[in-house]
Amino acid sequence: MLQRRPRLSVRARRKLLACFANDLSATQTAALLCINRNTVNAWYRNFREQVLAYTEREHPKFSGEVELDESYFGGPRRKRHAADRRKRGRGAENKVPVFGVLKRDGKVYTQIIKNASKQELLPIVRQIVRRRSQIYTDKWSAYDGLVFDGYKHTRINHSKQYSDRKGGHVNGIENFWSFAKRRLAKFNGVSRKTFLLHLKECEFRYNHKGQVLETLRTFIRA
Repeated sequence: MLQRRPRLSVRARRKLLACFANDLSATQTAALLCINRNTVNAWYRNFREQVLAYTEREHPKFSGEVELDESYFGGPRRKRHAADRRKRGRGAENKVPVFGVLKRDGKVYTQIIKNASKQELLPIVRQIVRRRSQIYTDKWSAYDGLVFDGYKHTRINHSKQYSDRKGGHVNGIENFWSFAKRRLAKFNGVSRKTFLLHLKECEFRYNHKGQVLETLRTFIRA
């Protein structure tokens, strides 16, 4: 259910949406538009809920060259050591596990998962990625068996290399993770209750870069 919003004039709502599209913080927007910050927060929350609904309606079906990867959000920052990689099937402590699917030179899809096990990941792949697509992953064992589902599968061993001359890499999805984590860092922590809203906002911004405001205006009820 969409959060109720304080009343604002049509002109003020349009300016508020433009500030949101330009990724201004609630504090910046409140100062710029001379609107109470709690009011801005309420409208921003509503915008994010509508973005979430939009991404759920419009999520893509991927084909061609596709990259898969998981990442972990929240908790203390630290380097991803071999011991952490071995724990991926159970999830990383105090972090939210997220699965990402990215079409090269195209869009990204994200989904919060319970863990990075084969039982959790492969059903998502089957639903989102068309058969006979070329899939690129790292060496994580959860991706075993993709070829039996009708996919072409290339693995990259990150302990030895990050790409090969034949286009084998997952740089695209890793670039998205970097974008999302940099963007979320400015909030100085996102609660688990609102994490999905912020994650899907990152997905939306990535998929519509250069056209964020124009796309928002097609479905936002402000």
